[in-house]
Amino acid sequence: MASVDLEKPFDYVVVGGGTAGLVIANRLSEDSNVRVLVVEAGADRSTDPLVLCPGLVAGLYGKDEYDWNFISAPQPTLNNRVINQARGKMLGGSSALNFLMLVYPSKGNIDAWAALGNEGWDFDSLAPYLRKFATVHTPPQSSKDLCGLTYHNEDLAKGDGPIHVTFSEGYNVTNQAWLKTFAGQGLEVTTDPRDGRALGAFQNQASIDPVTHTRSYAASGYYSPEVAKRPNLVVLTETLVNKIIFDTTGDEPVATGVEILTKDGEKKQISANLEVILSAGALQSPQILELSGIGSKDILEKHNIPVIVENPNVGESMQDHPIVCQSFEVADTTPSGDVLRDPNVLNALIGMYQSSGAGPLGQSTISVAYSPLVDGSGIVSAEAKKELLASHEKTLTTPDAQAIKKLVESSDEATFQFLLFPTQVSIPDTPKSMAEYILPALPENYITVMTILNHPFSRGSVHISSPDVRAAPVWDPKYNSNPLDMELLARGVEFVERIVDPSTPFGQLLKQGGKRQPEGLVATDLEKAKEIVRKRQISVFHVSGSCAMKPKEQGGVVDTRLRVYGTKRLRVVDASVFPLEPVGNIQSVVYAVAEKAADLIKEDRKAL
Repeated sequence: MASVDLEKPFDYVVVGGGTAGLVIANRLSEDSNVRVLVVEAGADRSTDPLVLCPGLVAGLYGKDEYDWNFISAPQPTLNNRVINQARGKMLGGSSALNFLMLVYPSKGNIDAWAALGNEGWDFDSLAPYLRKFATVHTPPQSSKDLCGLTYHNEDLAKGDGPIHVTFSEGYNVTNQAWLKTFAGQGLEVTTDPRDGRALGAFQNQASIDPVTHTRSYAASGYYSPEVAKRPNLVVLTETLVNKIIFDTTGDEPVATGVEILTKDGEKKQISANLEVILSAGALQSPQILELSGIGSKDILEKHNIPVIVENPNVGESMQDHPIVCQSFEVADTTPSGDVLRDPNVLNALIGMYQSSGAGPLGQSTISVAYSPLVDGSGIVSAEAKKELLASHEKTLTTPDAQAIKKLVESSDEATFQFLLFPTQVSIPDTPKSMAEYILPALPENYITVMTILNHPFSRGSVHISSPDVRAAPVWDPKYNSNPLDMELLARGVEFVERIVDPSTPFGQLLKQGGKRQPEGLVATDLEKAKEIVRKRQISVFHVSGSCAMKPKEQGGVVDTRLRVYGTKRLRVVDASVFPLEPVGNIQSVVYAVAEKAADLIKEDRKAL
């Protein structure tokens, strides 16, 4: 890196070498006449075994060299607990420490983006990019034998993108029982989830390379050794961006470059001839905008930052999927990942993985179910849904809320995502890191059923705490601040009792009379279900919406070409631009939005 000439202007400067940033850098540098710089705060960990081995992900959390490790403000609706939020602090960003789940958004969900004033962002417009980022591999016969996969559509799955998407060979009786139990509730998937219409239980894929059994993520896929050799692409690691630099002499401020802080503490300015593209993620893209003078006048003046563009929407509209984790003790013969607490077992599996890539450490065995609104009686009727929503109508005044209301009312849209997780989950009041949630603290063996609200009505915020970029911003997700979220989540928790009932195939894998977490709480009514939410809800990594793509008067920060309102030559490309949280795990949508954004940027350059 010492030989790189930073004095010579770049065409594009990408702030953040994460999931979206590396997509942008890869696609823009395909043109050898375009000079691209990526500035990444973390290091390149693309050869690190903890990053590459899917089953060792817990070893990344809370460690400064891998994880930003955000902690929320105390949450009043969750017994004032604070919530941990792992964020990738390395090349590849959070794709380097996520749980590798590859699921897809629904058609109605993405069409709602367009309906909020974002022409060109409907499902059919995004669908080609949901295919472009991935190479989807044919399921192994063992997966078909155990999980059916009759809905898997090879034609829909076609693509040759940089990210490998695979089914595992490690599925077991818990995955099979999960699928059968949901089918028994009238929730069996009959269509490939990629078509945007899936409801029911299905075996999701994972971002794992089937040849090497390693994590397939933005750094390995979009910044491969071949891409890294491009002379027109420069990646600076372990370097912070203090702020974006503007020329304010014209009608609108023009982004002309960035001020960086090297790991040696030296400040430098780097020029961008064409654009600065902010891809620092949903917690840090708004932070950098505010540090650069774009945001709420009150917040900026409080920190003595000159106001370049006043837009109080920056850092607002923060969305996150709330997830409620209930753990159930398993029968003696039922597989549980909790056995990895035994160092002898773990070392044996590490040896197996090192020798051939075989065994559970190179696999993902999480299963999924999408469902409409359900409760302890099963699928909720249209009439009961209308009645519940009508009772909260006074809180549903924004265009966002009305769009979500339509999704909840629809019998074809997934209000919930349920997950089967192969280990116990612990919920301390003040977690030091994500590892404290997922490393086994109890002596019994468990598996966990997770309830996710796909379309939360609540909106949080993230704002600077200091004019120093090294000071973490204040993240306040404001979970369940719209009380309708608590009502919905509690109904999903009630439904879990139907899944774990001893009469179901899934329930038969649990220890009869065994322990459950939270201990002693069974969701036999709505109030008990709400208490479970208060004790056991955390975050599922999916923060988004803090620089929303919407009309400015409706809370927007960027327009439909992801350009920051009130500026020139500045865009945001990452999950912060999502106008509404997508259904399910958001990895696929981050890749797709970044791929589409790269095409928009190329189009705009041609129009110059």
